[in-house]
Amino acid sequence: QVQLVESGGGLVQAGGSLRLSCAASGRTFSTYAMGWFRQAPGKEREFVAGISSSRGQTNYANSVKGRFTISRDNAKNILYLQMNSLKPEDTAIYYCAAPPAPSFIVLVSSTQYMYWGQGTQVTVSS
Repeated sequence: QVQLVESGGGLVQAGGSLRLSCAASGRTFSTYAMGWFRQAPGKEREFVAGISSSRGQTNYANSVKGRFTISRDNAKNILYLQMNSLKPEDTAIYYCAAPPAPSFIVLVSSTQYMYWGQGTQVTVSS
């Protein structure tokens, strides 16, 4: 069983920064692609960023490209999302996710993921 625990959310003014963390346990973290998703009130969950297992390849939603950076520390089993130049439209609950099987490529669809954290709230004020 995989456990994912997010942290680092909070309230920040527009233009500010936050770094989210996702602590993973339950299997060999380094062999699995990982992703970040978000869900705003009244909207569907959407892909934010993904990272491959070993080569560190990344993919971003157009809305966050150039502002957000996904990274991972395989020695500590932690996934990160550095968020800079935050906008009010970034307000959402952010989830980290893990797929059911090892993957060397970046996964961008929520249907490709099986395990989800409980989420962490990010609120950006204008």
